[in-house]
Amino acid sequence: MATTDAPPPMTGSGTSTGTGPDSGSRSGPVPTVDVAGATPVRHPLRWLSVLVLAVLAAQLTHFLVTNTNFEWSTVGSYFGAQVIGQGIATTVELTVVAMLIGIVGGVLVAVGRMSENRVLSAVCGAYVWFFRGIPVLVQLVFWYNLSALLPRISFGVPFGPEFVSGQTNSLITPLLAAILGLGLNEAAYMAEIVRGGLLGVDQGQSEAAAALGMGRARILRRVVLPQAMRFIVPPTGSQVINMMKATSLVSVIALADLLYTVQSIYNRTFETIPLLIVACLWYLVMTSVLYVGQSFIERYYARGATRDAPQGFWDFAFFRRRSAASTATAGAPLAPEQEERTP
Repeated sequence: MATTDAPPPMTGSGTSTGTGPDSGSRSGPVPTVDVAGATPVRHPLRWLSVLVLAVLAAQLTHFLVTNTNFEWSTVGSYFGAQVIGQGIATTVELTVVAMLIGIVGGVLVAVGRMSENRVLSAVCGAYVWFFRGIPVLVQLVFWYNLSALLPRISFGVPFGPEFVSGQTNSLITPLLAAILGLGLNEAAYMAEIVRGGLLGVDQGQSEAAAALGMGRARILRRVVLPQAMRFIVPPTGSQVINMMKATSLVSVIALADLLYTVQSIYNRTFETIPLLIVACLWYLVMTSVLYVGQSFIERYYARGATRDAPQGFWDFAFFRRRSAASTATAGAPLAPEQEERTP
């Protein structure tokens, strides 16, 4: 009786062994897909947007070069003028002083709003409501004309003897009026920024510090504030840049900042556009410097807060994304030999 050998089972990557009732019809070599010659996905809209932007950039360049009303020679002659430098110094000085008042006052008001003392919390809340609700330009004009309300300002015991007094017009100079208007207004905004940062810290941190016997003031200074800085610093940097630009409002009270200096020049020479371009260029330079400083401060306070390393200034400025490889490298564990070399 003749017998036939059964065919050997087919194994390997090109076969499929099924176990279901329909496995016989599905068995056989699996087709392989060659991705070496795959065509990348095309993005015609991206190229169209680049083309449109290139045309607009060419038109803008042509407009800047061919329009003689810009008077670029006049812009160059006034860009480094000494009188412009004096206006820039006033602008920087006003920005620094107003932001110091705003930051210190904002921290105090924020802590007061979070206080368990309802009277203190209500007063701090009213302060924020009042100064955030009135435009800063109106506040500047009010402080500048304070002498119409209070001809004399005195300091002493309430309802008692006066120790120091003087005329309001002599005490409230344009510089002091600008500092009061900008600084007190900024304190209201900074109070909300600081309060948001403090609320962003987990409550368990304060409870753990209290369990160790630390007081409320020490918990705030040593535990809560350091962790809240990564929430406070980015909006604070934006507020500094906004304050630098908001100093141009003091020109209405005759304070010789950058804009007022430019205005006083073109009122004599009638070269309005070139002088305004000088002011724009200097504002761009100063805000760009602040922008760089803000990026480095954010990198410092973001250490350890996220798994991915913070972006550098140029990466952030040009909207560069971190690659998947760098992200994986940042989150991957160290190799044994790297662990041995890591202190």
